[in-house]
Amino acid sequence: MERTMPPRIDTLGALRASGYVPRSVREELRANLVRRLASKTPIFSGIIGYEETVIPQIERAVLAGHSMNLLGLRGQAKTRMARGLVELLDEWVPVVPGSELNEDPMAPLRAATRSMLAEQGDAAPVAWMHRSERYVEKLATPDVGVADLIGDVDPIKAANWKLDYSDERVIAYGLVPRSHRCIFVINELPDLQPRIQVALFNILQEGDVQIRGFRMRLALDLQFVFTANPEDYTQRGAIITPLKDRIQSQILTHYPHQVEDAMAITAQEARLTREQRERIQVLPLVAELCERIGFEARESEYIDAKSGVSARLAITAFEHLVAAAEWRALRSGAERTYTRVSDLFSVLPAITGKVELVYEGEREGPEQVALHLIGQAIRTHFVQLFPDPERVRRRKMEDVYAPVVQYFAANETLEFLREDEDEAYGSRLRAVPGLEALVHQYAPGWTGVHAVAAMEFVLHGLAEHNLIGRTWNQGDAVFADLMSGLFRSESEGDEG
Repeated sequence: MERTMPPRIDTLGALRASGYVPRSVREELRANLVRRLASKTPIFSGIIGYEETVIPQIERAVLAGHSMNLLGLRGQAKTRMARGLVELLDEWVPVVPGSELNEDPMAPLRAATRSMLAEQGDAAPVAWMHRSERYVEKLATPDVGVADLIGDVDPIKAANWKLDYSDERVIAYGLVPRSHRCIFVINELPDLQPRIQVALFNILQEGDVQIRGFRMRLALDLQFVFTANPEDYTQRGAIITPLKDRIQSQILTHYPHQVEDAMAITAQEARLTREQRERIQVLPLVAELCERIGFEARESEYIDAKSGVSARLAITAFEHLVAAAEWRALRSGAERTYTRVSDLFSVLPAITGKVELVYEGEREGPEQVALHLIGQAIRTHFVQLFPDPERVRRRKMEDVYAPVVQYFAANETLEFLREDEDEAYGSRLRAVPGLEALVHQYAPGWTGVHAVAAMEFVLHGLAEHNLIGRTWNQGDAVFADLMSGLFRSESEGDEG
């Protein structure tokens, strides 16, 4: 069973009488994982899409008592999973009060602590440490030194206490010894200089540390978890081979395979205010299109696939999407509104800062690449809901889009103003012949605002497939005949 804090145990004698037996961090993790697996309780909360891939590998590594390296591109929940392992620790463990190394009263590390406990006997005080205090995280940066991680001799201590440098009491312990009986995480391991990585050899292999040649052994008890981005190995450094050999399990992470999983992650992580949740109705169609932008980015020829496209792109894009709808409601004085497909073109700031462009992308420019990704998301999703315009163009099926295309071919235009109220927005769409009937035919379950948004989606889909024209006028969408749309774009470019 998971250990909880024993009542009224505040001395070493009472601790011994309780039957307490020290166990290592890895034994704690293993025992509590076994209990969770037996009760079918998930080990992580908020981790979506890894149920059949990454999480089973982590569980097997814990059962084996292994140190781990979570290897994957940015934004793949590596640090979040490392932090979640804390929940597998015992809720409370006894410690020697004031010990900078979190020493167990029944298994002290240092000679000074052993001497103090022997002197005080059963009356020696006992404190308790909660599992939330047993997680230590360090971001690897090139300036991290051996003294930061392992420790060094403190000459001030030696001078003040009149101690010889050979006395262990003059040592200023680094972060690793101070993490005794904890989960210790080093993020972005390749960023550590090779000589610093060498300093971790003994700790991983033997569980002890050596400081400035001291003939001492500290049998440290830690669960090491490392995170790394594989593509950083050639840009900022590498995990040296001997250290990789000592890390017992390497676990590959990945981006969500399914759009539904990615949408669930975004909905979970997006930071929306209470006012936004009450005022803005996020339509599933628009939310899915927003999520597909990230999927398109990971496949785009303009974006460096090696750098990855973090899940944070979709999260911040979703927040921008809601903000765009809220901005419109505030400007028009509406109490409530809903997201529109055209709101997607307001999320450019969330995209341009989240992707690394290759040469072709730099030539296009960040904003053009972002617009291309949004267009690709619309294009990809459109053929999943409505007939493929390419099949219509090749006359392999009835031209169901003819009434809409002919409407614009007759020199009619349709302009969506960003500040349009919902009623005016819907009225403009219903005025396009055949548009509402098309939505009812192929999306019969969509009614009300869902059907209205689908009608706008059809126009954007036809524009992406070059059946009608679409231009932008200070952020307002203008739909027209394909050729007049091209001329309009050229004239706007000349004016610019």
